[in-house]
Amino acid sequence: MAKTSIEWTDETWNPLTGCTKISAGCTNCYAEVMAKRLLAMKNRRYLNGFEPTLHEDLLLKPYRWKKPRKVFVNSMSDLFHKDFPFEFLQKTFKTMNDCSQHQFQVLTKRAEILEFYSHDLVWTKNIWMGVTVESAHYKSRIDLLRDTPAHVKFLSLEPLLGPIDDLNLTGIDWVIVGGESGPKSRPVHINWIRDIRDQCTAAKVPFFFKQWGGKNKKKSGRILDGRTWDEFPPIYHFEADKE
Repeated sequence: MAKTSIEWTDETWNPLTGCTKISAGCTNCYAEVMAKRLLAMKNRRYLNGFEPTLHEDLLLKPYRWKKPRKVFVNSMSDLFHKDFPFEFLQKTFKTMNDCSQHQFQVLTKRAEILEFYSHDLVWTKNIWMGVTVESAHYKSRIDLLRDTPAHVKFLSLEPLLGPIDDLNLTGIDWVIVGGESGPKSRPVHINWIRDIRDQCTAAKVPFFFKQWGGKNKKKSGRILDGRTWDEFPPIYHFEADKE
């Protein structure tokens, strides 16, 4: 569960696994499906299925990666789930703080818990903090993200379930957009995506279009208006701080 096909990252790191559903974007959770498969395969990390579970030994894993990489933190969970103790959250941040050669991408739907804890965490420049906003109904998560001390703030509008007009992108450094994939995927409309792209362009915010999704996401691809959109925020280079 390290190497990944997720287009906007290089590696996944899961010191925590398991979650519970809290909003519309969770309905067809890919991580829950994957956890059930891994349980059936008797993978020792998923003996609890999709119940929230700590993996203390995995906190050390990023220290062993010498080559700099983008690391998606908790692709199989939510770092800010209410059932995870704050002390473990601090330990996870300590690893990210220490491993400054990597860019750590953290994503949550629990923006209230993020905002509550954010001022008691150490936000080094290599930590990218994002919130999922699957429809206009959840735009309040953006304001909570904006209130945190994170140096890089991003939005994941995936699975995009409706139009999101009037995005306030002040203080936002990156936007990912994607349709839902899988056998029960809900449709995404091109005008929703074009509108978000145009809002990003106007605000000079990097835009990343991940996928159209659908039942066969590989066939659907990720071309929007004749091209791929693979924009990223500036990468932090820790060597510069040593000069």
